Amino acid sequence: MSELHKPTFNVAAFLTSAGLGRRIVQLAPRQAFFSQGDVADSVFYLQKGRARVTVVSPAGKEATITLVTAGEFVGEGALAAVFGLRLSTATAITACMAMKIGREEMIRVMHEEHDFSDMFLKFLLERSMRVQADLVDQLFNSSEKRLARILLLMSEFGKPAGHPSGESQAAGNGGEQAQYLPRISQETLAEMIGTTRSRVSFFMNRFRKLGFIEYSGRIRVHKSLLNVVLHDHLPGDEAQQPEIEGLGD
Repeated sequence: MSELHKPTFNVAAFLTSAGLGRRIVQLAPRQAFFSQGDVADSVFYLQKGRARVTVVSPAGKEATITLVTAGEFVGEGALAAVFGLRLSTATAITACMAMKIGREEMIRVMHEEHDFSDMFLKFLLERSMRVQADLVDQLFNSSEKRLARILLLMSEFGKPAGHPSGESQAAGNGGEQAQYLPRISQETLAEMIGTTRSRVSFFMNRFRKLGFIEYSGRIRVHKSLLNVVLHDHLPGDEAQQPEIEGLGD
């Protein structure tokens, strides 16, 4: 009888309101949610902001594994059967607000609340597919195409309308959509795609010349940038172009 009167579990309230085993944390840009080698004792649900997940090799080389945006989890490896250490580092790209959920509380809710476990499973499948796509991108695509893909992911083309972190604006040319990126340096973009800052500067200028992006204080990405991802070659002079003035570190 008690099961019949069990109150409906509110997934949104669980992920936005502090309670037993969970609390809200705020991070400044470049601040870490956790670092590689830390004890894996919690999972984070990103409420606001952008973050990235990276790993560092024994030789000190850093690689970006995936990007995280509002409405996604990070640190889900803490739920592995064997309680262990973090295998990666999660760092805020912009100012972030997140719900930090203890490992035990996360496991309890997954076991007891089917609505939550269904939602979390869907997230895990989507994350797995995206990480596979990221790996293919890193292995087979040029640094120019990797940069285009990162810009599109960060501008969140393909997110559902009304996504909490989306910030879009009609471009004015036939209603083509354009979206703004969070403030990010060329150096950070270079780290994320595994190339040099000078190459990023060259590609950004080429994208701007071709009308795929605009820059006046913030980078504005047009959906037409998909052309870079969909085609192997683009028109343009291969000579080094001057850096975008003001797109600093």
